[in-house]
Amino acid sequence: MVCMQATFMYGAGDVRVENVPDSVVKLPTDALVRVTASCICGSDLWPYATMPHGAGPARMGHEFVGIVEDTGSQVTTVKKGDLVVAPWLISDGTCEFCKEGLYASCVHGSMWDLQPDEGGQAEAVRVPFADGTLVRIPAGADPALLPSLLTLSDVFGTGHHAAVSGGVTAGSTVAVIGDGAVGLLAVLSARRLGAERIILMGRHKARTDLGREFGATDVVADRGAEGIEAVRALTGGHGTPIVLEAVGTRTAYDQAVGVVRGGGTISRVGVPQYEEAPVGIGSLFFRGVRLTGGAAPTRAYIDELLPEVLDGSLQPGKVFDVTTNLAGVPAGYRDMADRKSLKVLVAG
Repeated sequence: MVCMQATFMYGAGDVRVENVPDSVVKLPTDALVRVTASCICGSDLWPYATMPHGAGPARMGHEFVGIVEDTGSQVTTVKKGDLVVAPWLISDGTCEFCKEGLYASCVHGSMWDLQPDEGGQAEAVRVPFADGTLVRIPAGADPALLPSLLTLSDVFGTGHHAAVSGGVTAGSTVAVIGDGAVGLLAVLSARRLGAERIILMGRHKARTDLGREFGATDVVADRGAEGIEAVRALTGGHGTPIVLEAVGTRTAYDQAVGVVRGGGTISRVGVPQYEEAPVGIGSLFFRGVRLTGGAAPTRAYIDELLPEVLDGSLQPGKVFDVTTNLAGVPAGYRDMADRKSLKVLVAG
């Protein structure tokens, strides 16, 4: 049996790279992609901290770029040899939601983390609905751009979704909660859309320094009540009209409620680790605060963001501070969980 390597999570703190049968085209709408770059996502750290032992093994990896090796008979938009980026969501591209750009609601869609036999932290991937899922990168792209191209799969598109959903426009004042990759790329996205003031709430200096490079005008390291007070002190006591929440914890949501200005918007893209949170009279209703965001349909944004990545005017790949190979993935999870690394790139 021909084998390749792929990443599995067996339980909290237990990530292994193992041999598995080669991925192959199974359906006429499939493509086989040889992975040239993938990565570890901050959202992967939630199961890394909490997955019960015995619940796995689960295939890992929902962000990847690669070369098409084979296609099914019905695939028309990509061909063997094409460089492609795979969004974190699988979508058919033909349903009523996909036609509206709402790829997260695709009636036949899924996400890589729910695919039992495929994942991006591997040598190759069978991609369902290749025409609806994969986006072809123009031939001749500089290999040095691979890290930035990879961010289009998830974290850059998600940061952009936060800013767009929050209503960022020229002259906006924005608070960004979280100095992980999504939070930092929400800063970059807000600057790209013309925000005049961007307050980044984070406490890791190396990350907030990158946030300043991406466009943050202020950094608030305090959390909780002290952090809320610090943001309000910077904004005339009222808070910011737009808050981009890029963490996903209940404390981050409470902080967003605390710093948002009356009549403002909270755009929440951090994967929520809670089901209940205040949305009632005192928290949002009488203050006229809107709650938006949600799972980012990153495929909808790739065509818009790609030209500025290709010409180098945007460099979202700077969020990668460590590069490893598949054998180094378990250590990459440990380092990201211990906050020794911001985001780990896995080179194929």
